Amino acid sequence: MAVVSRREFIERVAAVSGAAGFLIANAAELEGNPLDLPIGSQVYPLRSMLKDFPAFVKMMADIGVTRLELCSPIGYGGDFATLADGKEVRRILADHGMKAESSHSSMRELRNSQDKSIAWAQEVGITQMITATLGEGSGGSTPTIDQVRKAADEYNRIAAVAAKAGIQQGLHNEGFELAIVDGKRCYDLLLDLLDPNLVKFQFQMSTITAGLVGAEYFLKYPGRFISMHLQDVDMNAPVPAPPPEGAPAGRGGRGGRRPQVAVGQGSIDWVRTFTAAKTGGVKNYFVEQNWELTQQSVAYLKTLKV
Repeated sequence: MAVVSRREFIERVAAVSGAAGFLIANAAELEGNPLDLPIGSQVYPLRSMLKDFPAFVKMMADIGVTRLELCSPIGYGGDFATLADGKEVRRILADHGMKAESSHSSMRELRNSQDKSIAWAQEVGITQMITATLGEGSGGSTPTIDQVRKAADEYNRIAAVAAKAGIQQGLHNEGFELAIVDGKRCYDLLLDLLDPNLVKFQFQMSTITAGLVGAEYFLKYPGRFISMHLQDVDMNAPVPAPPPEGAPAGRGGRGGRRPQVAVGQGSIDWVRTFTAAKTGGVKNYFVEQNWELTQQSVAYLKTLKV
């Protein structure tokens, strides 16, 4: 009997069903996605485009994105107010073959209106609620070890409530998490203090500029991660001058750091990263870049086989 390759099998079945073009295109795209996981995008850098949400979703679907990570309208407001009707958001996503399994919520929101946030998440179909940082409201000052412990205790309590609702709570890594506390990085302290049964971590790849390398963390802390935010950085590029004192540095306080480039065009070893991500426990990943870089990054991810 002649051996038939997987691709030949798909083509033959598709021809019989009359859907050859659709099946082959989707099979080829799946084969090219790293970890065989859908390509996702975090909407924060693209928030000005959310005013016409159906058009935005179609635009993202057209470039090959099938998962969106949202920001809760309850905690973020502003451009995200268009996402307030969770059931409608879910319907629009489904119309374009899209899902939103993950979203970001602010700590203030989780403290003051967690029940409301959970209800919205369940309407959308979200099963992962991530917070950008536990240091909201810290003013950028270096935390003490007592403050780190207090933040971890609070987040464990929040995560326990989320778990009862069937939602996985997760922690991103921003300014607070990058601080050095008593000679140890706050992020490492939190990996020790946060309950591994309640809290997973979302790794921000651009923190390579602060010495945090995703692949190293995935291998050091197996099973502790759930997702990644994808950016790339040219570590050989000159560091721009920091913003003037008192000027806002933007989400994550990234002023004065090397500018981002499209995924695959910088210094991050993506094959190593995605290979280690399997050990880390990563279940999904989201490009978090402006529109121009998002298009380039998604195109690269379609070609990356891990």
